[in-house]
Amino acid sequence: MDPRPSPPLDHLAALTDDVGIIQHAIHDVPNRSSGYCTDDVARGFLVALDAPGETAERLAGIYLAFLHDAQSPDGRFHNFMGYDRNWQDRAGGPDSYGRALWAVGYGARFAQRESWRRVCWTLFERSLAHLGSVQALRPRAYAIQGLTHAYEAAGRQNDAIRGQIAHQAAALVNAFEEQQTEGWSWFEQTMTYDNARLPEALLRAGGALGDGRLVELGSLTLTYYETVTIEDGIFVPIGNDGWYARGGKRARYAQQPLEASALVDAAIVARDVLGDPRYEALARIGLDWFLGGNSAGAAMVSDRGGCRDGIDAHGVNQNMGAESTLAYLASAIALSRMSTEVAPVTR
Repeated sequence: MDPRPSPPLDHLAALTDDVGIIQHAIHDVPNRSSGYCTDDVARGFLVALDAPGETAERLAGIYLAFLHDAQSPDGRFHNFMGYDRNWQDRAGGPDSYGRALWAVGYGARFAQRESWRRVCWTLFERSLAHLGSVQALRPRAYAIQGLTHAYEAAGRQNDAIRGQIAHQAAALVNAFEEQQTEGWSWFEQTMTYDNARLPEALLRAGGALGDGRLVELGSLTLTYYETVTIEDGIFVPIGNDGWYARGGKRARYAQQPLEASALVDAAIVARDVLGDPRYEALARIGLDWFLGGNSAGAAMVSDRGGCRDGIDAHGVNQNMGAESTLAYLASAIALSRMSTEVAPVTR
């Protein structure tokens, strides 16, 4: 794959203060009244750990401090904090919990400083106490991300983490087996949001565990997802204005940047696990959604690294909030870092 420059972090830095990331923006101006959320800070921590430079390291430190403050003694995480620095909930929902577990598991493996890796391990181990209460598929997929990275950080020597990966992956397999029908190779009756994370989680779990069945199902469902969302070489994600119910008409709006980011990650994991270079092209298609290769023919990103909030029936949402910006940055950084070396899973 041709080398790509790492994207600028200017807009992310503008959204970030000494507490965390402001959730929303009015155009490219941070909307302070929207406060902060663990969902976005967890995403931000992943981006900051992967991005090069002093700004990225500074942001990573801010985000890790937020995640540390967000965790309760029982292992759960608050999600919403007001601009006044007061938590607005007793505990966040399953998605924010799963994303936080993902972030600290990743940090336990890749944080630049040993002290940060130790803090991430502490947060990760404490969070496992709550994992048994997670039932929804996407939080399970997010958890698999964190679990597999922590498992690698432990040298694949931690049987408890291995067991959790297998358990969470089995839940995805069971969902697929219950819902699949002829012409519908998916985990649910309705495709909703962050869809490519589900095949990606199976591919990651299969790669970590050396489980060919998980890899095969991850590949099958990712291929099916391609048939639903790739039109004439352009990624057209499922819109959240109606989703896509089995047997129904798929929604084309509002398209969200996190869908393109998920596709990029799933394609890169598929490339690495399956050893198939064709997935490089799929990753490019996902990134191209941000750069104008979308159904609106519109560039979604600014020269400061911000990303517009989506594509609606009437055009592009010009606001550049944290979720959208982090989706773009994660994808652009992933493509810039993508190695030409392939490590296929042992079947």
